[in-house]
Amino acid sequence: MKLSDFDYELPEELIAQTPIEPRDHSRMLGLDKETWEISEGKFYDILDELWENDVLVLNKTKVINARLLAYSTTVKWIVREVEVFLHKQLNDTAWDCLVYPGKRFKAWKSVDFKLEKNGPVIMTAVSKGNTEYWKILEFSKWWIEFMEIVEKLWEIPLPPYITEKLENSDRYQTVFNEISGSVAAPTAWLHFTPELIERLKNKWVKFEKVLLHVWLWTFRNVEVEDVTTHTMHSEYIEIDENTSKNLNQYKSEWKRIISVWTTSIRVLESFTDETGLISSWSMDTQIFIYPGYKWKFVDAMITNFHLPKSTLLMLISSFAGKENIEKSYKYAVDKEFRFFSFWDVMFIK
Repeated sequence: MKLSDFDYELPEELIAQTPIEPRDHSRMLGLDKETWEISEGKFYDILDELWENDVLVLNKTKVINARLLAYSTTVKWIVREVEVFLHKQLNDTAWDCLVYPGKRFKAWKSVDFKLEKNGPVIMTAVSKGNTEYWKILEFSKWWIEFMEIVEKLWEIPLPPYITEKLENSDRYQTVFNEISGSVAAPTAWLHFTPELIERLKNKWVKFEKVLLHVWLWTFRNVEVEDVTTHTMHSEYIEIDENTSKNLNQYKSEWKRIISVWTTSIRVLESFTDETGLISSWSMDTQIFIYPGYKWKFVDAMITNFHLPKSTLLMLISSFAGKENIEKSYKYAVDKEFRFFSFWDVMFIK
């Protein structure tokens, strides 16, 4: 299976730079993976697509302000511009970080961060060696105080293909966010509004929450031509006991399990055993889903239009069939749908 098999032509102007207002007015492409039928509407039409007692599984993660543009001061008191991206929390004070320029973070040296060249120090960290750009930073502030500073002074790290400034950072958060830890949003949930959720609940649609913290490796390119040899990135996932119990009950009653975005899919498929039962647990997952994968729990999905040659495009190709996805993406490009994070929606059933 070749990486080039998952490539497609996308005009740059179709990469959405700003979100649709209101959230639920984005366009929606429907795909029936059995009949190959394609339909088109607005996202609020999901009310007509979902059945009574359908189960929507969402990711309750919250995006943190993981990007810091600042000035660093070393022990020699040389002030330099730096950029830091929080990647993965290791303990109460340490994070695995992506830093630029990496050479300014010398191993085991203390670094002070300022928002202005001559401004006050907002925090201090000790840089522990890793690679040139990946460093473990041991911050002087403990978890609560550190996160207060991050929330106040750091920025939301938008994906690299979004070049316009986001005026309202809440538009890169879902209305269901609860637990801080992601550096990117589970973007399928960006289209849900509180009002739409209430209307779905009134229709007796069920909602269950799982957790996956999206880390920077989500944006990592696949660099091997034989995709089966690709080493998948890891992400933290969690399902509590009550949620796993509910999901297993729904599945036994033949209710339709609909995953919202690929993060929820990775959680559900990671925790499902060969008998089709979901367990409650927390761990890091490296599950890699591509054509040929045997699906265990998910019946339908709400997702976006994914990057060419990405593992997410491989995932949905596995679920819906590669030819179905190629046909759908050609339709979406021809009809000028909006792609990627502030994207239009795809409902695959």
